[in-house]
Amino acid sequence: MENHKEKILVVDDEASIRRILETRLSMIGYDVVTAADGEEAIATFNENQPDLVVLDVMMPKLDGYGVCQELRKESDIPIIMLTALGDVADRITGLELGADDYVVKPFSPKELEARIRSVLRRVDKEGLSGIPSSGVIQVGSIKIDTNRRQVYKGDERIRLTGMEFSLLELMVGRSGEAFSRSEILQEVWGYTPERHVDTRVVDVHISRLRAKLEDDPSNPELILTARGTGYMFQRVMEPGEEKS
Repeated sequence: MENHKEKILVVDDEASIRRILETRLSMIGYDVVTAADGEEAIATFNENQPDLVVLDVMMPKLDGYGVCQELRKESDIPIIMLTALGDVADRITGLELGADDYVVKPFSPKELEARIRSVLRRVDKEGLSGIPSSGVIQVGSIKIDTNRRQVYKGDERIRLTGMEFSLLELMVGRSGEAFSRSEILQEVWGYTPERHVDTRVVDVHISRLRAKLEDDPSNPELILTARGTGYMFQRVMEPGEEKS
């Protein structure tokens, strides 16, 4: 049986960055394809169906935000944005459009490699004591199938990105337990925040999950804010357990 080489699409209008990343990522075992602008990125994505996209924000023809929006219409593929923008609000925009993480230029290739590994990795279900052996959890109208990594609200399947599902799986598996933003970042993204702004990645993903799962995202009943701590999922009752 052949080992599957994960394919990465690198999108950047700077040829030097494309060459560096293609060389380094190939050396550590990834299959790499590249694109020099937003329109080429979408065509290359459709042709190659990569496992992850490294996506520059500032590009000709179609910027990274536009590419991210287009990809999210059809795909849950992990996306890491590259941004040289100094304004934190601009970085957050990419996350709100569906990116999984971002790296600020100028960046260390080793840092990006670590982020790629983290985003491709999935939360290990071992130790998530709140997940039954069937892998299926029902909370009101929400059904979470951790084996298939699918979520349904009533009869409708809710599209989640890989990182959104991993975040949800972590919180549901330890429902009723409050997590700090730093703990979530370490558990799901696999790295420790170096700056306070790093934890905004968590806030935006929580906001996206609430928008998809809650009946009233402004007054959440599933994913709760733990004052002074971070976030928690409402305690999931065990079968046969009665509310106190």
